Amino acid sequence: MTMDASVTGRPKTLIGNYGIEVTMDKKKLEAFKKRLETRQQELRRTVTRNQADGRSADEDTAQDIADRAASSYTKEFLFSQSNNERQTLMMVDGALARIREGSFGECISCGKEINAKRLEAVPWTRHCIECQEKLEQGLLEEAPR
Repeated sequence: MTMDASVTGRPKTLIGNYGIEVTMDKKKLEAFKKRLETRQQELRRTVTRNQADGRSADEDTAQDIADRAASSYTKEFLFSQSNNERQTLMMVDGALARIREGSFGECISCGKEINAKRLEAVPWTRHCIECQEKLEQGLLEEAPR
């Protein structure tokens, strides 16, 4: 007979997609979930604000070439910033989905447990440090999000 962590107070053992046990304390998992939800809300507000700012940069009636260049640069900067934040938002959404699925803290490439310090620093990470290094070196194919 197995007992739930909420009853025993012990960490819950999850069997991930690769059949590898990943142990995560329920309180710690809940703390990650709250951090991710807060970050998700911040990113959504920022993306919306950047989109609105980008549209208003379009509406400015710049008279001379220097004003138009400055407006164009501002618009491009806001687009770039918004794009980065949209990508982070997608990763945060993915991490929240992995929490719901029970695979949070598990590398999506090799199935091993992601180091706790790495999760603390970047809770939306999808890869363990070894697989992330391989990915950055082009030795690992990017998994679909």
